[in-house]
Amino acid sequence: MAEQPHEHIADSHEVIRVVGARENNLKDVSLEIPKRRLTVFTGVSGSGKSSLVFGTIAAESQRLIDETYPTFVQQFMTQLQRPDVDALENLSATIRVDQERMGANARSTVGTATDVHAMLRILFSRLGTPHVGSPQAFSFNVPSISGAGAVTIQTGAKRGTKERRSFEITGGMCPECEGLGEARDIDLDELFDKTKSLADGAITIPGYSADGWMVKGFTESGFVDPRLPIQDYTDQQRADFLYREPTKVKIGGINMTYEGLVPKVTKSMLQKDRDSLQPHIRAFVDRAVKFLPCPACDGTRLNEGARSSKVNGISIADAAAMQITDLAAWLRTVEDPEVAPLVEGLRDTVDSFVDIGLGYLSLDRASGTLSGGEAQRTKMIRHLGSSLTDITYVFDEPTAGLHPHDIQRMNALLRQLRDKGNTVLVVEHKPEVIEIADHVVDLGPGAGRDGGRIQYEGDVAGLRASGTLTGRHLDHRAPLNRAPRAASGALPVRGAAQHNLRDVDVDIPLGVLTVVTGVAGSGKSSLIHGNVPAFDDVVVVDQAPIKGSRRSSPATYTGVLDAVRTAFAKANGVKPSLFSANSEGACPACKGLGVIVTELGFQSTVETPCEVCETTGFSERVREYTLDGKNIAEVLAMSAAEAAEFFPRGPAHTTLARMIDVGLGYITLGQALNTLSGGERQRLKLAISMAKKGAVYVLDEPTTGLHLADVDTLLGLLDRLVDAGNTVIVIEHHQAVMAHADWVIDLGPGAGHDGGRVVFEGPPAELIEADTLTGRHLRDYLGADR
Repeated sequence: MAEQPHEHIADSHEVIRVVGARENNLKDVSLEIPKRRLTVFTGVSGSGKSSLVFGTIAAESQRLIDETYPTFVQQFMTQLQRPDVDALENLSATIRVDQERMGANARSTVGTATDVHAMLRILFSRLGTPHVGSPQAFSFNVPSISGAGAVTIQTGAKRGTKERRSFEITGGMCPECEGLGEARDIDLDELFDKTKSLADGAITIPGYSADGWMVKGFTESGFVDPRLPIQDYTDQQRADFLYREPTKVKIGGINMTYEGLVPKVTKSMLQKDRDSLQPHIRAFVDRAVKFLPCPACDGTRLNEGARSSKVNGISIADAAAMQITDLAAWLRTVEDPEVAPLVEGLRDTVDSFVDIGLGYLSLDRASGTLSGGEAQRTKMIRHLGSSLTDITYVFDEPTAGLHPHDIQRMNALLRQLRDKGNTVLVVEHKPEVIEIADHVVDLGPGAGRDGGRIQYEGDVAGLRASGTLTGRHLDHRAPLNRAPRAASGALPVRGAAQHNLRDVDVDIPLGVLTVVTGVAGSGKSSLIHGNVPAFDDVVVVDQAPIKGSRRSSPATYTGVLDAVRTAFAKANGVKPSLFSANSEGACPACKGLGVIVTELGFQSTVETPCEVCETTGFSERVREYTLDGKNIAEVLAMSAAEAAEFFPRGPAHTTLARMIDVGLGYITLGQALNTLSGGERQRLKLAISMAKKGAVYVLDEPTTGLHLADVDTLLGLLDRLVDAGNTVIVIEHHQAVMAHADWVIDLGPGAGHDGGRVVFEGPPAELIEADTLTGRHLRDYLGADR
């Protein structure tokens, strides 16, 4: 397909002009994007959509803002690099609304992340009875403290003198759990072996080796006998070892702070978000700690005063615990002229949650537990009520995790942002979103090195007639499976009651492809992830981040690098370790990183490309060794598809072939793992799990990030897994996957406490006759083809 010439838009001030963009795989891309319009960027995975929208336009806008209005912290941080582009004109301030999880702050909730809780605190401080104080009296992040201190007089005859004055701050924090809502029951037997002494390695916590600094802090503190088994400690020694508060001590001539083992471990491991911990530490925390609701505040995080004040019989803790749809109804009972504008703003914001398909959440839900799609839509709430205009909003697959019913509401919200005078740029694959675009930019023709070019610019009608891969697939429909495979057995789930599930009994068939669907929040993940992993031979393939260092890559994660190093070593008669940038083969200048990291002071570093190794991370000596004319750096720069041709047989080829099977043939072997999207991470995990036969595979929305053409490839892969004797269970909203399934389990009928029930189970040919939301949308999708 020949590239389409880009459409020239007359008024140069009404467009964002990009000239010569070369970020990642972009090939001197130049285009004009209309401002105050909704533009959708399409193309296969890896075609360059995110490189253009996020890596070029959004990145340059953020860099210019940081340089123009640097905050105090930004003055000490690494400066953002200018994207590889010749020119960018007419940029406005850009707000990224992506699918990154909302962080690991244990004090962050849906309510605090969207300012709804802040507005509720004002409401309760004005109307709550009994009156307990200002808005901070309802904040679980503000403790109640009192005391006295010296203050400097600023005015009057005593100006410049100091006086001692008392102060009192009334906060809402529960004093027992310090506003976290949890009490930790620590199993001391998991922290140490009481039959051993510290010198003999009694402490069994990761990182606490007998001869390490962590243990020396105890053995040389003078508070305990390092040679005495812990079970023989006196009461005082045991108290000092486990619970002593921070105390200054001198160890090895160095002043240090001694602290009991329990508070030390609590601060270093237990107070961190579980998902942010390394796998071995997370496993230790799961063994050693049980997290229970704080008995003092019943898990509400708030002290007794904050819980006692009520509006219309409801406390702020009650309001935060409500399902948001119920909270919206309660707010309509609050009528008081004194707070009418505040209540109106609250109602609008809470209604936005419902409109965006998040009405099943509650304000006290920890923000770190939200999925990528939920996090993106929660971030969107912040901007819907904003009075800012002429902003550029960039979205990364805003329909991820959405049922077709919810996509319609998302479309309305995208239009709402546009109609307020904003520019809306959306990276998306779903035809329902492409259809509402004012302007479409299609990239391709392929992925990786085969992409990075504009294939089409214009309206949707022109895309449909363009003959591009996206245009050809816009009206493509997967055929309805009218001959489903027969099950070979079943996984019986009985009385499932996790989260919103209502004592669900369901048999999940074995030996077939089962799709579990339903609106967001209906209970799909609770049913599958909460019950299926308990059975034997279950392989869960999700979109969670892959843990690893900045040196981790697809080659290291899949094990391909081991086979590559072995092949290079055999061909050159040297050790395999020589071909590792983390070991003997590392460039001496950059230590294998490919960049030189220069420390410039407080939290400030600058990274510059390493000229010695030409950013490869390998020493010059290692790069002289070749295999079939290529050195190790050149092989790691290959895509999976290119490498599969380079290694036509053997273990490397087998793994690379699986990467191609899951649609990752364009991924470069040596690229950093943290550059992969959630969908790419899931497919990479699937690639290394596919060797197992007779297994039960659980996939969570595998179509995320997939182009319409790639969905057909995925369906073929799922069929091959089933035909090889496996069971495949897919949590999915994509109608093509539903139509292709052997069996469908539909949960609902709504979300939250309006869901949690099985509303349909059977083959897809029967689903299209069922009166459920999913059935109606599948009928609409298939149209006359059904």
